[in-house]
Amino acid sequence: MKRQFDDILLGSIELFCLAAEEGSFTAAALVAGVTPAAVSRSIARLEDRLGVRLFVRTTRSIRLTEGGRGYYEQCRQALAQLVEAERAVMGQQQEPTGVLRISIPTTYGHYRVLPLLPEFRRRFPQVKVEVHLSNRNIDFAAEGYDLAIRVRAQPDSTLIARHLEDAALVVIAAPDYLKRHGTPQTLDDLERHECIQFELPSSGRRISWLFLDQGREREIFAESSYVLTDDVVMGGVTLARHGAGLFQTYRFIVERDLAEGSLMEVLQEYGGRSRPFTLLYPQNRHVPLRLRAFVDFLMGYREQWRAVDPSARQTTRR
Repeated sequence: MKRQFDDILLGSIELFCLAAEEGSFTAAALVAGVTPAAVSRSIARLEDRLGVRLFVRTTRSIRLTEGGRGYYEQCRQALAQLVEAERAVMGQQQEPTGVLRISIPTTYGHYRVLPLLPEFRRRFPQVKVEVHLSNRNIDFAAEGYDLAIRVRAQPDSTLIARHLEDAALVVIAAPDYLKRHGTPQTLDDLERHECIQFELPSSGRRISWLFLDQGREREIFAESSYVLTDDVVMGGVTLARHGAGLFQTYRFIVERDLAEGSLMEVLQEYGGRSRPFTLLYPQNRHVPLRLRAFVDFLMGYREQWRAVDPSARQTTRR
């Protein structure tokens, strides 16, 4: 049988069906974990291949053409049959097995993923998990990783991206530090405080602190006698706990400290910023059952993480 379809074409058909169901390229992109531009390019490729316009586009909406409606119905049924065929084959393997290799940022690993692994292993005892804690980019193919979690992941057409959470940022300090130096009331007050900083070792560039000021996003590069170049989050939190100064970090790291009073949150009225964490794995029509199980397992915690964070509804991806 002569091959008529490649992976790119099949992916384009899936994105076309998503756009038809969601009513916009942007909504389809959010569901698929790609960019709206990627959805637009995929549908343009389909239209060029077919020689038919599939959507009528306006600045605010899209709607299927007559030809697009017929094509959608046929594609939807074909995709459903493919899903059923895949389920039937995968059903022959009743239990996820094998080695799962994952790469996770150090802090996210310690505070989010590692505590969950015993539960995952209880559910799937035949899966062995190898964890690589690092913030560097990896090569999935060359290094043999099945999955990675990254902050502010860049779009990559070779990877499937699933949004895990927008991790809220807070500024914290020890009660002793605030007693000695006072509590900052405005962002301008940061100039008179020790603001523990992180410097990228590769470029020497300092990471800004993120705030919302009367609805406007602001970045501040404060000065400090303390500059970290590695293990920034844990190093910064440790310094803050011992009264070295102020530090901006993820709320999920210091929840217990804040509840116990060993650390205090400051500048709450300027909060609401966050950084997105994304789960990444290679585009592959035959996703191993162990990887599928782990992805579903982690995605099941999204609502729980959002519920624990009282400022989650205010966060802005950055």
